[in-house]
Amino acid sequence: MNCIAAVDRNWGIGLDNSLLFHIPQDMSFFKEKTVGNTVIMGKNTLLSLPGGKPLANRRNIVLSTSLSEKDFIVCKDLKNLFEKIKSYDSDKLFVIGGEQIYKMLLPYCSAAYITRVNDERNANKFFVNLDLCKNWEMTFKGEKQIYNGTEFCFCEYRNTQPKNLEY
Repeated sequence: MNCIAAVDRNWGIGLDNSLLFHIPQDMSFFKEKTVGNTVIMGKNTLLSLPGGKPLANRRNIVLSTSLSEKDFIVCKDLKNLFEKIKSYDSDKLFVIGGEQIYKMLLPYCSAAYITRVNDERNANKFFVNLDLCKNWEMTFKGEKQIYNGTEFCFCEYRNTQPKNLEY
């Protein structure tokens, strides 16, 4: 399983159920990585998507105890999620948020695709600082890019000890 996120200097990812950044290159990178694959998210992330609708051309799984299935799969807990995804290719699973879902599933992820934005925003939702995690190492750091005066780069981290996708 993988995760994907854009973070500010303090590993902030959101404010009041909205993204901190809207960088076209990051949106394209996200789409490139996730189209044709499975995305896993929490209810608030689903509701924050355009129209509150699942992402097109992807299998959408939402962890929620209160939603009913519509154009997406609902899993009520980790046990239910792991049962659902056991037949899927784990390299094609992408955790896309929010904060609680990242924290819950990060130990099971093998890779993290992180857009590091060299800016500090007023965030109230955060990603785990992978630079401080002993079992995560940065394996790729792309060249600096700039959009509207904001510097960013694409990075890849690898988990040296991912947990098995079992409950």
